[in-house]
Amino acid sequence: MTVVRAAITQVAWTGEKQSMIDRHEELAREASRQGAGIIGFQELFYGPYFGATQDPKYYRYVESIPGPTVERFQALAAELHLVIVLPIYEVENEGEYYNTAAVIDADGTLLGKYRKHHIPNLPAFWEKFYFRPGNLGYPVFHTAVGRVGVYICYDRHFPEGWRELGLNNAQIVFNPSATKPGLSNRLWELEQPAAAVANQYFIAANNRIGQEIDEFGPDAPHFYGSSYFVDPRGNYVGDVASQDKEELVIRDLDLDEITQVRQDWQFYRDRRPESYQKITAP
Repeated sequence: MTVVRAAITQVAWTGEKQSMIDRHEELAREASRQGAGIIGFQELFYGPYFGATQDPKYYRYVESIPGPTVERFQALAAELHLVIVLPIYEVENEGEYYNTAAVIDADGTLLGKYRKHHIPNLPAFWEKFYFRPGNLGYPVFHTAVGRVGVYICYDRHFPEGWRELGLNNAQIVFNPSATKPGLSNRLWELEQPAAAVANQYFIAANNRIGQEIDEFGPDAPHFYGSSYFVDPRGNYVGDVASQDKEELVIRDLDLDEITQVRQDWQFYRDRRPESYQKITAP
């Protein structure tokens, strides 16, 4: 049995970047104390969810990868022997910004990054103002705890990327999010379990909590938490987190389940990529 103890966070915006970074370091240390080998933070973890508005002042949250926040958590990862999935507002060149997650191995090595591919442009989610679409494919990182992929928030509505991660041999996929009530509630319950079943791996899905009224006023999105892990059969691993409380969600994932499920259901054997002509058509 190959069991990985994994953690995800759901945290409210504190109003200040440095306190968010400090709080997530505390949560990483607590996860390590509880035996976790990997932790994933929520989307754009150190800032507000500025997609609620279109204001260039939020460009100040960009950082390079590597950069100060990534380097801080590289040192922490090495100290704690903890793999960290670290969502960052990334600057590649001046004016070229991405919604990105850096993946840091348990020895502090920066293994690489995933850039969010699918960028919404909807009321309260004006992300095209802030981000270019991802252009680094769907990498899977060979970490100390296993093969880890990342898919970010709005990406989850697009099954093609989930499948790419499966074909790239992911065992655990982290889906850090910032999701509000409304159309998304039912999808939050359905999409990650369905993707886990279809692609036969574990998914860690985490969401923010709270309403960032001080930042954006009364129309700010109200994030509903409900973070969870789901196994390759589409079952929740433990309970779903609360809708309104900060939580560190820690679960044990038996990676041997992936082999068993793939032997029971031969989806990868029976898929017919040569017949899917319209999926990749522009």
